[in-house]
Amino acid sequence: MWLTAIGGKERAPASLAMYFATHDPCSMTPMLSESTVPNANAVVLTSEQLLNHWQGHRRVTRRLIEIYPDDKLFTYSLGGMRTFGELAMEILTMGVPMVKGTISGEWENVSDRSARPRAEMLRLWDEATKQLDELWPQIPAARFQETIKAFGQYDGKAYDLLMYVIDNEIHHRGQGYVYLRTLGIEPPPFYDRS
Repeated sequence: MWLTAIGGKERAPASLAMYFATHDPCSMTPMLSESTVPNANAVVLTSEQLLNHWQGHRRVTRRLIEIYPDDKLFTYSLGGMRTFGELAMEILTMGVPMVKGTISGEWENVSDRSARPRAEMLRLWDEATKQLDELWPQIPAARFQETIKAFGQYDGKAYDLLMYVIDNEIHHRGQGYVYLRTLGIEPPPFYDRS
């Protein structure tokens, strides 16, 4: 299947993926390569800092689940999008399996994203938070830079795939914020990650 991409050029999906891997999606200009960036090899985050960053986001998402009306969790949505309960269950079924797979190379597809009471979701959230803290230090340092195939289908550097899981959570939490506001409920401040 061919897709029409930027500038009207026809590109195969693989070519399109390569285009976006090498071009900034906002400006559509080529991204700087490591050879053109003087501090390309500077360490920006340690593994521990990345985990702390992620757990800060998880604390905000947990507060969102905590104040979300139980009767709306799996019933309320906008514009044909999934409910926040479905989105939160997606987040729950991605984090720990991604870290476990990064450690072992064995990929567990957790597909039970069925509706459940908010209290049960919070219990599962807290279990996952504890598991992430226990599992994260088991990721070998070199593994972050290795190319892996997550869940048997997603190729990429381990650090990039882990960051995708974090980005996915932030994106879906944003949808939850919109839902809460349309329900007349003030969401927790996103900048307070304590």
